[in-house]
Amino acid sequence: MMTKTHFAFSVLLLAFTHPTLSGEAQLSQQYSTCMNQPDSTTVSMIDCMAAETKQQDARLNKAYKELMGTLSAERKKDLRTAQRLWIKYRDANCSFYYDPNGGSMARISANDCIMNSTAERAKELELFFNEY
Repeated sequence: MMTKTHFAFSVLLLAFTHPTLSGEAQLSQQYSTCMNQPDSTTVSMIDCMAAETKQQDARLNKAYKELMGTLSAERKKDLRTAQRLWIKYRDANCSFYYDPNGGSMARISANDCIMNSTAERAKELELFFNEY
């Protein structure tokens, strides 16, 4: 059984070693506040991640629509293809993090992967939009 100290250490270790956490994904202050609650549990952490993922998904959709509005028909087709492939990659990659034998950390890691990958893609599309 994992103690609170071991669990906190595991979360910190994840933050420094997880590929998507090492980048700047621009997560919300609400997420930070939610995750820093002193009585956090696996369920509450996953709830925080789910809320942030929903927020980041809305950000991603907004950036996608804004960028699509600036592109030629050919470039729109290219972006649509790239976005569909990116979604497949994100889903496949993040599902790999959910190791059925990995316990609660595997659930946190998989949810974190989806959340941060979505935020990073939103940021990427926002940067493209600002260039056009």
